Amino acid sequence: MTAATHNPIVDFSFPHRWHAEVLAARPLILPSRHFVYPQAAEEVERGALEVLIWPGGISPDSGPKRSPGAQPFLATCALGFRDPAAPTGLWSTPRPEEICAVAGGYAYLINTAAPERFTMIPYRPVLEIRPLVQEGLLLFVGHQSILAWKLDGKAWESEKLSDEGVTIAGIDGGVLRGTGWDMKTDRDRPFAIDLRSGTLKAPRS
Repeated sequence: MTAATHNPIVDFSFPHRWHAEVLAARPLILPSRHFVYPQAAEEVERGALEVLIWPGGISPDSGPKRSPGAQPFLATCALGFRDPAAPTGLWSTPRPEEICAVAGGYAYLINTAAPERFTMIPYRPVLEIRPLVQEGLLLFVGHQSILAWKLDGKAWESEKLSDEGVTIAGIDGGVLRGTGWDMKTDRDRPFAIDLRSGTLKAPRS
């Protein structure tokens, strides 16, 4: 089995209650707790992102300060695509106990306090992950739309924004602005999304 490729991104912008380390390969001796995402996935045979996670903010060098009973677990996250455009890495999320692990565009949201609980983002692949700490949202950008994740789960999913490729230009006043490609006109068209509701607003002229 091969590991997920190339320089993983690490973005811990949101406060979190765990420590995580991306491993170069699966350890020869597995920890007592090992979870595969998605469960029993055939995709794992094509490669995986191997992440060692200590719940509760426990780090490998914390020694006697470790919380009683806290044990690390290995998260094996099936690789989606080897295309460099499909990101790989770790993100903190609006929920402090949750970690977002992305392997070649396959995105997994894992509850570190109960690792058997996870959500896989439906985009195949996710092309960009963008934390918006002030708004309390983690955005997942796909080929055609954007999905927003909040403290207690999915916040919203946008309407179709593009036939192939979404570009975020910026955020101001609680509005996300960007462009998407329109196949009929072969042009990029602007869009504006209300970050509270996910509904489209009239773009600037």
